[in-house]
Amino acid sequence: MRKTIIVLLALPIFLSAYVSEHIMMSLSRATTVDSLGACQGISYQNGRVFLYGDREVGMIREYAMKRDTLVDLHKEFRLTIEGKDVINHPTGIAQHAGKPSFIGNSVKPDVPGGKWKAIIYCLNWEGLLKTGTLDGNLIRTIEDDACIQGTRPEYVEYNKKWYVATADYGNNGNEVRLYDPEALSKASKTSEKGVLYKKFSCTPWVQNLHWIADKGIIVLIQNQVEGRKWHFTYVDLKKSIASGKQVVIAEADTDRADELEGFAFTGSSGAGIAVTSSKENNVNYMQVKW
Repeated sequence: MRKTIIVLLALPIFLSAYVSEHIMMSLSRATTVDSLGACQGISYQNGRVFLYGDREVGMIREYAMKRDTLVDLHKEFRLTIEGKDVINHPTGIAQHAGKPSFIGNSVKPDVPGGKWKAIIYCLNWEGLLKTGTLDGNLIRTIEDDACIQGTRPEYVEYNKKWYVATADYGNNGNEVRLYDPEALSKASKTSEKGVLYKKFSCTPWVQNLHWIADKGIIVLIQNQVEGRKWHFTYVDLKKSIASGKQVVIAEADTDRADELEGFAFTGSSGAGIAVTSSKENNVNYMQVKW
């Protein structure tokens, strides 16, 4: 297993904070984490941080939070079966206790104008963490044909029930959709009856989703333009479902020009980590004031 080096940059803060009526986001420091390929997202689970990327194969690496810093646990999970790359471009991890686990895979078309390939994989998450691969841990492969462009699953709670939310990346007809996790875990396609529960329209270039459970807010982690610049949209989930379109609580932009891929709060609503696909400064510690 390759050793991961976290490099702290001795630079001043270079993010200009965006202040909204309710929320202020600012970058405290940027770091570089290797062995991820192009980092595609972050998942925070009970004090552990999982960064996932598309190195020579799709993979996940595990870290712990020590005070406000990631500590490498030297654990790597390869999204392969018999050594063959299966989830080559992971885009979203939906994990919740007592519910089926899912990982998204969004693959760009081979030719311009072609159709995106969007797959959601139902898997044994604990088995993956134990064995380090998908061998014996892949339960079901589901085509996300209800999507418009790509898939990025994340658990959210609506009316005291948990659903798997996902969103589109493109700039035409974008939606946030809620899937019933039990129906999804048994389906072969998301267009099957009973899988799609609710949906609402949203703005373009959604790279990932993050659920803030105690606030009923879903964060759309976005680019300002295709593949570039950071944008965060804080959305009231209940009001958005009721209206059929996103109801925005606050938005935040930054002066970073690279491709924002994911964001997660790390144990509190005052501190989080944003990740990018860049080779340097791909892990970014952020402060959030409400």
